Amino acid sequence: MADVPAPGAPSAGGRGVSLRRLIAGRGFQKWAARFPLTRGKVRREGEALFDLVAGFCYSQVLMALVQLDVPQRLMAGPMPLPALAAGCGVPEARMRVLMRAAQALGLVKARRGDRYALTGRGAALAGVPGLQQMIRHHDVLYRDLADPAAFFRGETEPELAGFWPYVFGGEVDPDLARTYSDLMAKSQLMVADDTLATVSLKSVRHLMDVGGGTGAFLAEVGRVYPAMDLTLFDLPPVAPAAGARFAREGLSDRARIKTGSFREDALPEGADAISLIRVLYDHGDETVAVLLRKCFEALPPGGLLLISEPMSGGARPERAGDAYFALYTMAMGTGKARSAAEISQLCARAGFDRIAAPTARRPFVTGCVTARKPDG
Repeated sequence: MADVPAPGAPSAGGRGVSLRRLIAGRGFQKWAARFPLTRGKVRREGEALFDLVAGFCYSQVLMALVQLDVPQRLMAGPMPLPALAAGCGVPEARMRVLMRAAQALGLVKARRGDRYALTGRGAALAGVPGLQQMIRHHDVLYRDLADPAAFFRGETEPELAGFWPYVFGGEVDPDLARTYSDLMAKSQLMVADDTLATVSLKSVRHLMDVGGGTGAFLAEVGRVYPAMDLTLFDLPPVAPAAGARFAREGLSDRARIKTGSFREDALPEGADAISLIRVLYDHGDETVAVLLRKCFEALPPGGLLLISEPMSGGARPERAGDAYFALYTMAMGTGKARSAAEISQLCARAGFDRIAAPTARRPFVTGCVTARKPDG
């Protein structure tokens, strides 16, 4: 049996352990906070650590602002605090605490006359499609993370999993499907913008969007590429909303809707490109392998596969992919945030080649992987 060092004994890491203990010591912290060459870094590290400690309060301030419709109320212009408090049904003293917190977070700014106005960040909160809906939806995730240790041990039954029954291949309530699709559609515009800015589809004749919901991504593709034929493939309950969207956008003559489940049905053929927009991270590796193989079979030789979704940073973890979407998909009970390298490996196993991961302009919005079916 290997020797086990006694508590407090030097480990094989020796120097690194000693350095960490030195930095953790109260005496070193006090000295470093005073010393001119280190006090700036100590302050920045302290502020960053405090942000982690207080982050849940920041999130609840954000939730309160959204629930009380503060961003929308201020879009028309600055408002006096008493009027804002009355409109929100919040006692004035408590409203002042909330607005000062929002000011500290950079969402509002104080004006003369006890008035508050949106900052640029606050205006983005009000205007970014789907952002406030996603924040409202976070109440489910908050409850799932109420006991984080039990959550990570796998001892909880996350409520979020019940919001996405389609992920498990279960029966989908039409109202629930519409709620999900509406949430996805509202936030899809940013993803569509960044995807189309990252990957050119100029050579594509016919694009099929698998799991395309109400057609938000395809509608944007149709706007950017007016000669392209479009097909949406998704579950039957979302088809009426997709058809209505295509009619509103003037796309009915070149946008077709095919209904089915990729779990049970073969994908329609005829498109020379297939897109999977925020689809893979909903599912486990086995399900993804089946889907990618069906995409491979539906494409002609040389056909393009486009994958766009939030991704893990892999060997270099990132906040969006690894500290948010990884937890979100874990709460769903299946799926995971994958790195571009992991997605590329899954594509290669399905038979694709010429796999690439072009740099996205905003990785916290989405990342992209492209692949092609071999020629001939």
